[in-house]
Amino acid sequence: MTPPATVYLVGAGPGDAGLLTVRGAELLARAQVVAYDALCNPALLKLAPAEAEIIFAGKRSADHAIPQDQLNALLVEKANQGKTVVRLKGGDPFVFGRGGEEAQELAAAGVPFEIVPGISSAVAAPAYAGIPVTHRDHCSSYTVITGHERPEKGNESAIDWENLANNPGTKIVLMGVERLRAIADQLQKYGLAADTPVALVRWGTTGRHQTLTGQLDSIADAVEKANFKSPAVTIIGSVVNLRAELNWFEQRPLFGQRVVVTRTRQQASVLASRLSELGADVLEIPTIRIEEPTDKSPIGDAILGLGSYQWLVFTSPNGVDHFFKYFLRGFEDLRDLGGCRIAAIGPATAAKLKALHLKIDLMPEDYTADGVARAFTDSEDFTIENENICLLRAEVANPELPKALEDLGAIVDDIPVYKTVPETEDRTGAVARLETEGADWITFTSSSTAENFDARFGLKETLKQHAMQPISIGPETTKTLKALGVPPKVEASPHTIEGVVEALLSQ
Repeated sequence: MTPPATVYLVGAGPGDAGLLTVRGAELLARAQVVAYDALCNPALLKLAPAEAEIIFAGKRSADHAIPQDQLNALLVEKANQGKTVVRLKGGDPFVFGRGGEEAQELAAAGVPFEIVPGISSAVAAPAYAGIPVTHRDHCSSYTVITGHERPEKGNESAIDWENLANNPGTKIVLMGVERLRAIADQLQKYGLAADTPVALVRWGTTGRHQTLTGQLDSIADAVEKANFKSPAVTIIGSVVNLRAELNWFEQRPLFGQRVVVTRTRQQASVLASRLSELGADVLEIPTIRIEEPTDKSPIGDAILGLGSYQWLVFTSPNGVDHFFKYFLRGFEDLRDLGGCRIAAIGPATAAKLKALHLKIDLMPEDYTADGVARAFTDSEDFTIENENICLLRAEVANPELPKALEDLGAIVDDIPVYKTVPETEDRTGAVARLETEGADWITFTSSSTAENFDARFGLKETLKQHAMQPISIGPETTKTLKALGVPPKVEASPHTIEGVVEALLSQ
């Protein structure tokens, strides 16, 4: 009989995907089954293998996607099938996360397990709101309590409200928005001053982060007036006053802006990470994915005939990646490229080539067909008349570039090294969020991202429904957007990912 695999109870942290521990990321990367809670950032699921089984085990108050006893049995079942299981839990597994109960069930079933602690929202959410839970001038302790207890306890509270009210430290309440009025009343009943500062932090550490402040005797009214809903962390104590001085997260330039990123899943993280660092709430909705070309014989012929080319022209990082994937299947040494000169369109493409320690002989300042042709025309070092050019790019691409090169007298082989196909998977739930919450901006980094978003959702209708503004990376993408009836609000300059970021910052 095959022994059971290990179940890993992994703390997903408070919401910011960057706060996942290194150990947690390592385990997700080799998980065969991932069971995740509602308060886990779904973006973390991208770390799991594409073939991993993903199970939503979300729990919100009394609304459980999978009842706890059934979930426990499921973890045991999957482990007994020999599958490595990551049980991804919001915050820390042992801080009001029922991780202890799940671990007990695994132990009773003889299933090996490991606990991977996570950063609790009890300290992270206040920190992102500029509130230290302890401070030498205010308090030297903090107490964390749950805002709701086991339903079967009824009116008999396990919390010593008198002791809590008279404790001079910071009080932190998790999951207590619905019972905030009763909590405030209890604390005042046992002597905590009515004017004690209070803050609530909703969706702390994420792009949806919101903070509401007040004082103990009126905070429940403020919450109702603002319709301030869970999930939120409540902080009670004088440390809340430090927020006026220490509020850093909400001061970032894109805070409060929701931005849709439509790049491929593999590429989206670069733009998404940069936008997140600047405070944006990023929805990653890839509209394309990269696959091998339909017919691989042209690239095979081109690689075998490399000696006949004077130029290799790469138009994108994808082209570099896929060309060298095929090239290195047949050759073991980059010197087998021969004496070809290399042209790169765009700094990201150039960076890929430089990473391979290849010299770039030409990089146009303008990333359009006319710009490439002009760069060849203006060069004093060479001419491409009667020279053989191997143009390495997507299977479906703008026909203007090979024509512009041929007009200069070049002999062009237009070789597809990859193709883009529509992406329809939504592992992170970003599509649902866009439909219910909308967004402020949507970024397009290629014509294919725009065309496929339109085919999947209806671009013009979606922009109108959510009052979103499109941003284009460059002239070719802008041309496509205009053809779809939605001219961009702004076009990036330079036509790069950083240019897209700068375009957003300028608005």
